[in-house]
Amino acid sequence: MRHQNAIVDHQPNNSSQTTRDMRKTQDTLPPYLCGFGASMANIMITFPINKLMFRQQLFGIRYKQAFHQLYQEGALTLYRGLLPPLLQKSASVAVMFGLYHHCERALIHQLSPLHVTVVAGMIAGTCEATFTPLERIQTLLQDPKYTKTLRNTTSAFAQISSEHGMKELYRGVTAILYRNGPSSAVFFTLRNPIKDRVRPVEEQQGKLMTCVSDFISGSAIGALCSTLFFPVNVVKTRMQSQLGGEFVSFSATFRIIFKERDRSWRKVYRGMHLNLVRSLISWGIINTVYEILFKSYKRMSTEDD
Repeated sequence: MRHQNAIVDHQPNNSSQTTRDMRKTQDTLPPYLCGFGASMANIMITFPINKLMFRQQLFGIRYKQAFHQLYQEGALTLYRGLLPPLLQKSASVAVMFGLYHHCERALIHQLSPLHVTVVAGMIAGTCEATFTPLERIQTLLQDPKYTKTLRNTTSAFAQISSEHGMKELYRGVTAILYRNGPSSAVFFTLRNPIKDRVRPVEEQQGKLMTCVSDFISGSAIGALCSTLFFPVNVVKTRMQSQLGGEFVSFSATFRIIFKERDRSWRKVYRGMHLNLVRSLISWGIINTVYEILFKSYKRMSTEDD
């Protein structure tokens, strides 16, 4: 009888532990899922602009020349190379938001709020480099000289892996590390302060005004980060546009580009205006859709409780 009571007494503990585990999972997953969904919406809208900017970065040409190249290639090739950024960027943004929130909770009682934001942002951004192979494939598929040799994402992965080895898929990873960690730290450090200035009291606003303020705050931070790290992206594009051969360092690649462009920072920043427009739209969409999805989840979880 005593043994039966012990079993009965023990059952609620197991139940409460299971409930706590489920609650922990429910609290952990939403930032990842919301980040993934927000990025997918963004990529589908901004991919053509990104492709135009890529041509400017790679060849150092004006946007009219880049537009003429894409126009001559035809509408069917406009979304060529969409799958890698759709997977890579969506997974990357999912990791950025999800891992940031995870690290923030882990560090909140150990560091000051500012240090928590910076460290969590750096960790989240650095871990995004895991998806370098997808960004690498995207770069090659967007380069017109590989149009005939690399047909699609799957064949590109198979061909590069078999002919050059897995290391080739991580060409340019140093540039991605230089870009992702610091830019994520800047994004999360400025996100709440700018949001508070743009959006005074959320309860006093309608849904439309809330979305507009989310879009403006995301756009402002995205434009700032993309402008600050634009030269890093130029170097990354050059590093990843090479297939096979010697692995040239980040600094050596930058020196080559700087010399080719007559040691002119203006020419290094060629394509920056288009990049600014893309970032304004892109991060505005990501921030707005993320907030919509995350608030919807919180509202549904509150109703369930």
